[in-house]
This record gives sequence, C-alpha cells and structure tokens, in this order.
Amino acid sequence: MIDSEVIVLGGGIVGASAALMLAQKGRRVVLLERDFCGSHSSGVNYGGVRRQGRPLHQLPLSQRAHELWSDLPGLIGIDGEYVRSGHLKLARSHDDLAALQAYADATRGFGLGLQMLDHAQLRARFPWVGDVAVGASLCPEDGHANPRLVSPAFARAAQHHGARVMEQTEVTQVEHDGQLFQVRCANGVQLQARWLLNCAGAWASTVAAQFGEPVPMTSAHPAMLVTEPLPVVMDVSTGVEGGGIYARQVARGNCILGGGRGFALSPQQARPGQAAVLEILRNAGELYPFLKGAQAIRTWSGTEGYLPDHEPVIGDSSTQPGLLHGFGFAGAGFQLGPAVGEALAEIVCTGASRQPIEAFSIRRFQA
Repeated sequence: MIDSEVIVLGGGIVGASAALMLAQKGRRVVLLERDFCGSHSSGVNYGGVRRQGRPLHQLPLSQRAHELWSDLPGLIGIDGEYVRSGHLKLARSHDDLAALQAYADATRGFGLGLQMLDHAQLRARFPWVGDVAVGASLCPEDGHANPRLVSPAFARAAQHHGARVMEQTEVTQVEHDGQLFQVRCANGVQLQARWLLNCAGAWASTVAAQFGEPVPMTSAHPAMLVTEPLPVVMDVSTGVEGGGIYARQVARGNCILGGGRGFALSPQQARPGQAAVLEILRNAGELYPFLKGAQAIRTWSGTEGYLPDHEPVIGDSSTQPGLLHGFGFAGAGFQLGPAVGEALAEIVCTGASRQPIEAFSIRRFQA
C-alpha cells in the first residue's frame, strides 16, 4: 500500500502540471498513467498555444497559462520548441471579419493586443496567405510548441521535484472508505490518499460517474498531418474563423496542419479519415498556396473529450469531498493545462483557486 497525500489520475499535461505544482509545494503526490505520460491527446495535438478565440470566461485561466508558458525552461527544463510566433486568425468572408472584430472589441480589457488586418494589410504583412482570405485578426504574443516534447516533460519535471510517477499503471478500482481514497491497479499497486485528482482526459467521465456525477462527455478524434520540409515562409501559427483548418510551420520547414475529424480504432486508438485528410489538403491549397503540391509524410489522430457546451470541468466534486476534476478541454487543454494544474494544486493547498473557475463546475450538468 502506497500512502500519499494526493493521487492524480492521468499523465496528460493537466494531470502532470497538477503533480508538478503540488510537488513544488512539498506535497506527497503520486501520478498514475495507464500508458505513457503525454501519449494521448496532450502529446498528439496540433501544438497551438493561443489565447485568441477562447471564450471570455476562459481568458483569465488562459492569461495565467500564458504567464506560465513564458518561462517554459524554468518550469519543465526544456524549451519544447515553444515560440511566440503570433497567431493569425483568417476570415474568408466579410461576416467572418465582422465576427473577429466583435471578438476583438469584447476582449479589449484582457490584454490580448489583437490587431485587425484588412485585405491589403494582410497581403502586405503575410503575402503567403491566399486571396480567399479577406482579412484577419493577429494576436502577436500567441504561438506554438511541440506537444510530443512538452507534455512528457511536465511529468518528468514533477518527478524531479519529488512526485512519484507511475506509467503503464492502469487503474481498475477507485473507492472512498469514508476517510481516504483507495485505488487499485491492474499491476497490483494499491494506493491511498486524502485527495484524488481526476485528470483522465477522455476517460475521466467514468470516474465522475462512479461518484454520482455523470456527465454527457463524448470523444472526438482530430485529424492531422505533417508535410515534407519546405522553404520557411509561414512565420505565424494560423487558424480560420468558423474552423475547418489550422496550420503552422516549424523551424525544420515541415508544415503541421489539422482540421476535421478522424475515427476510433479502439477505445485508445484513432486514425484520421481519408475524407478529413483530403478536406485539409483542399483548404490548405486555398488558404496557403505555397503548399500546393507538397507531400504529406505522416497523418495521425488522438482522442479528446468533449462536453455539450465545449467547456471543461474544473474544480471540486459536488458529491465527494477531496475529489477534484480537470477534464473535457475539447482541444484547449494544451495551452490551458499549466494554469489548470496550478488551480487544482491551489485548491488542495489553500482551499481555493486564485483564478475564477466557477463557470467550469461539474454542477452545471446536474438536474
């Protein structure tokens, strides 16, 4: 029996960040991961680190995450290929451009520093963007990073600060005996702790339901691809108002693109569908003409958890003291992750998060 103060379920960026913050505060914490830390959605996502486009009530958390990302080497020991390249959100119609302007107006007090660009300004600053774009909104301090490097590094940093990290440890039973959480694993490991953090990603709803808090979470599988190395011309991370495609180019010249949905092969594996890949390539040819004829060298997908309102669940359980939730990020977890982990650690250590998280309470799904 491993006796701890906190057990964290899930070694993605949210769970690993929480374990890191708790370990830094001197708490005895064990991080459990069924596979390898950062091997699911936290490690196979697009890698966007943006605040632009977040709902208004997510922006305080997103801004705090932006501060934490600013010293990534100090936090996790590597730079993770994180660059503040800027994030350019393109408009393909004048209605889309008006929507971007409305968002810029609504977020003026949050410090995003959004810059609106009409067609002429967009062409002058970013000549590689296709004529199908009528304008854009630029967030100069947003950027991108390599999730395959960053997400596992959070778990390694937690371990460096004293957390016990246990990979390939599948949880088979979780219960509360009236005083402590009791956790049993398929490899025979047994643990107990006063606190349990449910950060199990697309599979976290199972834990919530076990404690009488069912949520209508579904899984989605983003489709992504990477091209061969090309001359570097795309100097910002990009998205499109209304969705459909997002793209960035790394220092080696490869372009990473995503959009649409793949499909599940099993509860833990997914693949991008052919139709989704073809749609990405069609959109890419219109929005980024320099990509026409480029070879896609790899495609992939992952599994993300989505709730009906596309908002996460963060904070205290409504039924079980000591249980905290952090899941359902609908693709936003990579950027938000460090701030969410910090918020969960603050609840454990001080009883409350410094950032407002009331909008993300699991109680919103209760009758």
